[in-house]
Amino acid sequence: MSFVEYGDTIKDGDTAIVFLGHESMFAVKVQHGTVTQTKYGVIRHSTDLIGKKYGSKVTCSKGGWVFILHPTPELWTMNLPHRTQILYSTDISIITMMLELKPGSIVCESGTGSGSLSHALIRTVAPTGHLYTVEFHQQRAEKAREEFREHGVEHLVTVTNQDVCKNGFGVSNIADAVFLDIPSPWEAIGHAKSALKAEGGRICSFSPCIEQVQRTCLAMEEYGFTEINTLEILLRVYNVRTISLQIPDLGEAAEDNSSAVFDSSNPSHQGSPCANLQQGTVQFKSGVPLREVVGHTGYLTFATKS
Repeated sequence: MSFVEYGDTIKDGDTAIVFLGHESMFAVKVQHGTVTQTKYGVIRHSTDLIGKKYGSKVTCSKGGWVFILHPTPELWTMNLPHRTQILYSTDISIITMMLELKPGSIVCESGTGSGSLSHALIRTVAPTGHLYTVEFHQQRAEKAREEFREHGVEHLVTVTNQDVCKNGFGVSNIADAVFLDIPSPWEAIGHAKSALKAEGGRICSFSPCIEQVQRTCLAMEEYGFTEINTLEILLRVYNVRTISLQIPDLGEAAEDNSSAVFDSSNPSHQGSPCANLQQGTVQFKSGVPLREVVGHTGYLTFATKS
């Protein structure tokens, strides 16, 4: 199993996604002799998972069923263990596009955190690119190395435990792009410039506060970066619902006109919105935004090395 190469069959030691529904899923490490409890009953790894194909429908001990999915960076973002606050797919998608990443790209990242963005970057630059990621916290760095090894991508990433603001990324003049997600990114702009290739490399800094953005932009200008711009990505989700609306009383003339247009005895009109005219209501499909919407996550500042 690898996050960048699809595997057909579930094997002992794989990381798999147990899918109970769009709002309910979790990651599990497949191990011989282990069982996993769900609200639908027990999943026995030895008999229910190992040897089965990814995407299989597995019946649990209580008669309910789940799907077992192959892990992807998107699914991992939704199910990973949080060691820090993470970036989600909304921000990750614009980051990979604006940094102009492709297979073969060399990327520097700080800090690694929970590895949400790291997995997406690795998948984007595979199979010939490389990610150099720096994490200040030693235990988080060690856990990130362990996860990359378990997920079959350790050959595409180098994890370094050091302070990027003092010691940089450990590489010079090779990176196509640099990403910063640290409390004081303006202190690492000089090291980012040194890590980037001779000209044309891209940089992105993620900050939750506009004051951080201001200081970072000033540092970018000081080090000669151009095309500096800041974006904020807001996600708004809509639910499709059926709603009933009352038909307004427009008078006798309007009723005569409606009866001329709509014939309830006509089979072709059965099931149409007008079929409920006799009851004084009509049904429509409508898009309704969620009552609680995820608001501000952070500001993304992009620039180009001149």
